Amino acid sequence: MDAPDCEAAAEPPAPACSCVAAWWDMVRRNLRSFPHSCSALGRKIVAVHRSFTSKSLKEHIFPRLMNMLIYFNCYKAPFLVDLKKPESKIAHTVNFYLRPEPGVLLGIWHTVPSCREEDAKGKDRCWYEAALRDGNPIIVYLHGSAEHRAAPHRIKLAKVLSDGGFHVLSVDYRGFGDSTGTPTEAGLTMDAICVYEWTKARSGSTPVCLWGHSLGTGVATNTARALEEKGCPVDAIVLEAPFTNMWVASINYPLLKICQKFPRCLRTLMDALKEEKIVFASDENVKFLSSPLLILHGEDDRTVPLEYGKQLYEIARNAYRNKERVKMVIFPPGFHHNLLCESPLFLRSVRDFLSQQWA
Repeated sequence: MDAPDCEAAAEPPAPACSCVAAWWDMVRRNLRSFPHSCSALGRKIVAVHRSFTSKSLKEHIFPRLMNMLIYFNCYKAPFLVDLKKPESKIAHTVNFYLRPEPGVLLGIWHTVPSCREEDAKGKDRCWYEAALRDGNPIIVYLHGSAEHRAAPHRIKLAKVLSDGGFHVLSVDYRGFGDSTGTPTEAGLTMDAICVYEWTKARSGSTPVCLWGHSLGTGVATNTARALEEKGCPVDAIVLEAPFTNMWVASINYPLLKICQKFPRCLRTLMDALKEEKIVFASDENVKFLSSPLLILHGEDDRTVPLEYGKQLYEIARNAYRNKERVKMVIFPPGFHHNLLCESPLFLRSVRDFLSQQWA
C-alpha cells in the first residue's frame, strides 16, 4: 500500500524544474548586464572624484562650517519637547504645518490673544484659523538662529504679545525644530513668504505684521522686499536686534571674533559666506520698502551691537519718502539680546507705533 507514495516521491516535481530554470535565466541576464553596471558605477565614482578634487579642502570645509555656524539649526534645544503639543508650554496655542514646496514641511504655533483664552479651550485648528479674522492684529514671528519655537525666550515673547492683544504665529524655518528640509537663505525667505501669504489670505481686514529677531530680521527684510516687488507690501515690519548684513554681523559673531586678528582666516570665512550665498542684506533691502518699520534694540546687546541697529535705522530713514513710517526704540541696559520683551517699555512701544500706522 505504501508503494505508490514511494514512487511519487521518487519523481522530481515539475514546478521545481521551472524555478531552477527561471533562476538560471535571471543569473545569466545579470551576468550579461554586469559589465554595463560596473561601467555606470565607475562613471559615478569618477564624477564624484572630479567634483571633490576640483576644489581645495578649505573650499569643501569652510562653506559647510559657516552654514552650520550661521543657522546652528543642529542645536534643537530645548530637548524632549513635543512640538505637536504646545499647550504644555503655552496656553491657547495650536500646532499646525504648512508646505512651502515639495519636501519641506514647516512647524508653526498659533497663539491667540489672551483675551480669547476661554473661547479657545478645546477648539481645533479650524477654529484658530477662523479666529485670524477677529480684528486682533497678527504677528508672524521669525526667530533667530539655533533652537526652535519652544525656546524659553521665544515663548516669553509670544506670551507678552498675546497678553497685548496680538495673534502670534511662531514659525520654525526648514531644518529647525520638527520642520523638514535644509536651511538656506533663499529657503528661509521662501518659508516666510509662504506663512505671510497664507496668513493674509485668512486674515480678512486684520493687519499682519512681519516680526524678525536677530537672524530673523534678515529673513524679514528679504521677505518684505520680495513681497514689495510683487506689489503686495507687508502691513508692518518689526526688527528686533537687527544687523545691517550678514558679512558685517558675522565678524562680530562670538565664535568668529578671534578671526579678526587673522586677516587670511577672515577672508576665507567671507569667501565661504559668498559660496553659500548667505548675505541677508537688510541694509540694501530697506531701501526698497514702503511698509511701516519699527526697529527695537538694547543698549547692552553683545550678540548684535546697537551700532548695527542704528546704522540700519539711518539707512531706512534716508531711503523712505515718508519719514514717519520709520522709528527706532532703544532699550536701557538689562535686557541684552533676547529679553527686550521684559522691559516695561516694550509692549507700549510696539502698540503705539502700530496703532499710529494702522489708524
